[in-house]
Amino acid sequence: MFFFAQPYGIIIVEGMLLKRLLKRIYLCFPAQWRFPFASLVASIYQQQQRALVDQWKRWKCMGITPYTSIQEAGFRCYSQFEEDGIILYLMTMLGIDNGLVVEICCGPGHECMAANLIINHGFKGYLFDGDPLNVAQAKSFFAAHKDCLLYKPEIASRWITAENINSLLAEIGCPEEVDFLSLDIDGNDYWIWQAIECIKPKVCCFETHNVIPTDLSLTIPYNPSFYSWASAQPEFRSVSLMAMVQLCERKGYTLIGGHRHGFNVFFLRNDLLSKYLTAITPEEIHSNYWTKYSQRYRWPMVENMPWVKV
Repeated sequence: MFFFAQPYGIIIVEGMLLKRLLKRIYLCFPAQWRFPFASLVASIYQQQQRALVDQWKRWKCMGITPYTSIQEAGFRCYSQFEEDGIILYLMTMLGIDNGLVVEICCGPGHECMAANLIINHGFKGYLFDGDPLNVAQAKSFFAAHKDCLLYKPEIASRWITAENINSLLAEIGCPEEVDFLSLDIDGNDYWIWQAIECIKPKVCCFETHNVIPTDLSLTIPYNPSFYSWASAQPEFRSVSLMAMVQLCERKGYTLIGGHRHGFNVFFLRNDLLSKYLTAITPEEIHSNYWTKYSQRYRWPMVENMPWVKV
C-alpha cells in the first residue's frame, strides 16, 4: 500500500512549495487589484440572502420547519462547499443577526466558513491560521470589502496546539459566548476541541475524516507539530465522525447535520435544540456517494496506521 503513498506525498509537498511561491508573488499586488469586484459581489450576495433570511423568519413565526435536513439550506458564496447556506440557516433559526464567529484555520480568507457571516451579515470575526502567508492574504481579502472597512475581523497568525488554544483566544479578545465555531486543521482537531474551555459556541462545524468507517472512534496521536500535508501519507490525519460525536456529547453538544459529502458536520449546544434543529445519526451523515467511496478505496491505505481509539 505505502509504495504508492510515498510518491503521492512527495508530489503534494512539491505542489505546496509552488503554491507558497505563487502566494508571495500574488501578495505583491494591492488588494484592490486582486479583488476588484469584491464589494459589488458582496452587495449582490447580501440582497439575495436577505430575501432568503426573511423567508426563513416568516416560516419560523408560522411554526413551519422549512427543511427535513439542514443540508437542504445549503449554498456556497465563500465556503468550499454549501456550508454558507447551512450556517446562515442555523443562525437565522437561532435568532442570531449580528453575532460572533471563530474560525481555526481560515486559510487565505476567500474560502472559509466565516467570510459570509463577516462580510454579508455583520458578524465579528476572530480568525486564526498557522501560515503567515494565508493570514496576510486573508487580511488583504477582507480589507478589499467596504463592509469590513470599519469593522475588521481579528486575524492572527498562530500555530494552534492543545496547550495554547485557550490563551490565544483570550489574547485575540474573543469573548466566552460565541455564536459559531469552525475548526478544520486536518490534524489535531479532536485534541484542540477537547482542550477548548474558554468559549462556549452555540454552533460548531468540524471537518471529520470520512475515510474512517462510521462505527470506529479514532483520531491521530497527539503531536503539537503535526502537519498532514508534509507527510508521505496525508490520508492519516484528523478524526472520525464517531469520535467527534462522542467528544461533543461529553461537552454538551448534539450532531444536527452535515454537508452532502459527509465530512463537514454541525453540532448544536444542547440547550438550543428545538423542533427546527434536531439530532441526526452518524449513519445518516455518511449515507452519501463520497463517504462510501472513501471508506471503500481510501481507508485501506491508512487502516494500519497508528490510530488512537478514543
